[in-house]
Amino acid sequence: MKKLAVFSATCVMAFACAAAPAFARDTPYHLKIDDVKSDPRYAENVPGDITLVFGDQKPANIEKSLGEFVTNRKTNSVGRPDEDVCRWAMISAMKELAERARTEGGNAVINIVSYYRKNVFSSPTEYECHAGAIIAGVALKGTVVKLSK
Repeated sequence: MKKLAVFSATCVMAFACAAAPAFARDTPYHLKIDDVKSDPRYAENVPGDITLVFGDQKPANIEKSLGEFVTNRKTNSVGRPDEDVCRWAMISAMKELAERARTEGGNAVINIVSYYRKNVFSSPTEYECHAGAIIAGVALKGTVVKLSK
């Protein structure tokens, strides 16, 4: 009988813990794109031959649009400052967009906006990052184009 009581109490505790709401940190940041571009890791990772244009700035020499693409990059944030992990996630997202432009035959990505959880944040100078206790992430959406020279 005593074993049954211990087992029952253990089950009740397990269900109570499982039913408790999760309190995960999800801190949004709007950070400077220029800070990302001045990070030495940017030049090492993001192809320099692909033009990246944020917000609604549009180059006049668009030859052909090759499609809209989304990237959603995450990185481990355990024990690291939020701004540092956000910068690394942004570098990874920019790298992925630039490589996609190259794959599609483009030489630029325009209309780049932050697209975290499909919510648009558009700025020519800032991007949005969400940092948690374990993961930080940056999502971008942009249009790959071919610019005339």
